[in-house]
Amino acid sequence: MRKAILVGVELDGDLNFDYHMEELKGLAEACGMETAAIVTQKLPRTNAALYVGSGKVEEIRLTAEMAEADCVVVDNSLKPSQQRNLQKELDLPVMDRTNLILQIFEKRARTKEAKLQVESANLQYMLPRLVGMREALSRQGGGAGAGGGSGAGGGLANRGAGEQKLELDRRKIEKRISELRRDLEAIEQDRATQRQQREKSEIPSVALVGYTNAGKSTLLNSMLDFCYSEDTGADISGVGRNSAENTRSGQARKSVEEKKVLEKDMLFATLDTTVRRISPGDNRDFLLSDTVGFIDRLPHTLIKAFRSTLAEACGADLLLQVVDYSDPHHREQMRVTEDTLRELGAEKIPCLFIMNKADLVMEESELPKIVGDKIFLSAKKQIGLDELLGLIREKLFADYVDCEMLIPYTDGGAVAYLKEHAVVHSLEYGADGAFLKLCCKKSDAGRYGKYVV
Repeated sequence: MRKAILVGVELDGDLNFDYHMEELKGLAEACGMETAAIVTQKLPRTNAALYVGSGKVEEIRLTAEMAEADCVVVDNSLKPSQQRNLQKELDLPVMDRTNLILQIFEKRARTKEAKLQVESANLQYMLPRLVGMREALSRQGGGAGAGGGSGAGGGLANRGAGEQKLELDRRKIEKRISELRRDLEAIEQDRATQRQQREKSEIPSVALVGYTNAGKSTLLNSMLDFCYSEDTGADISGVGRNSAENTRSGQARKSVEEKKVLEKDMLFATLDTTVRRISPGDNRDFLLSDTVGFIDRLPHTLIKAFRSTLAEACGADLLLQVVDYSDPHHREQMRVTEDTLRELGAEKIPCLFIMNKADLVMEESELPKIVGDKIFLSAKKQIGLDELLGLIREKLFADYVDCEMLIPYTDGGAVAYLKEHAVVHSLEYGADGAFLKLCCKKSDAGRYGKYVV
């Protein structure tokens, strides 16, 4: 495991500095690094050349030598010149916060789309930092004509070996970025087609959003478990079931387990957007998508690269902002989430606030607790999921109306349709036809208005 020295500058008025440094430590651990030491400095502004003061650079160098550190990680985005200068002074690799997050994303990317998105963001980060990477090569020009000449070929011919290599690398990177952009556009079109097909099915969509490690994946998995047991009345022990029932139950349980996503107490444990159908058993199904977590100062290149993935949130009918209520900085995390949603253009979508992990700071007997659009619950312990489903139904199915219909036997298709798309409370067959008490969409009530009694 690599040892890292964490470095931060506390600017005047930064009340969240300690929290940001603790978060940086968590990011380093998520990247497979051990924190050997933390070095901080208070300044009115960061040093333009070195980020920290020249005296603090010497302290970092000595600390790194004593701790036998392999690298230095800075809790901010460094300018390319600052990064080069620090590496030269410390004789160690220097990473900034952006580079660290990119490395985590590179380690965690699983699908083709995520890998392409991370590669694109990495190359965009690397491009302005090419200067200085070829110091070992000659920078001598080819005479007085250096920098002269017309066209790309003339300019390149008069440059030194280092500059030639630099220019070639730049062109390769720019070409690769263009290729990645085309590949991602094709994947985005496929994703858009999938969204259109889901919209045609008229199944509403819900997106889980929120700060990284707030419990989004845990909530998705718990919802799958909860709706499985609600829908099937599953007896997990198997007692009282015959062999056929146990076989069906086992197959259903296996299906649920296969649909689950990775959940881990770690920053950015999952990157890929996952969409699952939630079936509470009352014909009011909805699609639930788990999106990549947000973080303070999330690199802009990553937001741009993951825009197609995050489009699941932008196209949702309802957002569930999952908040780690046990974290003392949860209000700041909510602000970061809301700022990121605003940047994505999703700030006007209706939202419920899921105050997760509330059992860590409240008595379980107090849970679940609903205050307006906030619900305090525990996804891990499945406390409050029934109440959450009720809130989701209120938001998604507000246009549903209660009605009674008498449908003649000559229109059996209407009965079949309503049994599949409406909530049928009761169904009785009489001499004049099928009598239904149901809750359905206003549009369906209008469509079969002639049967309403």
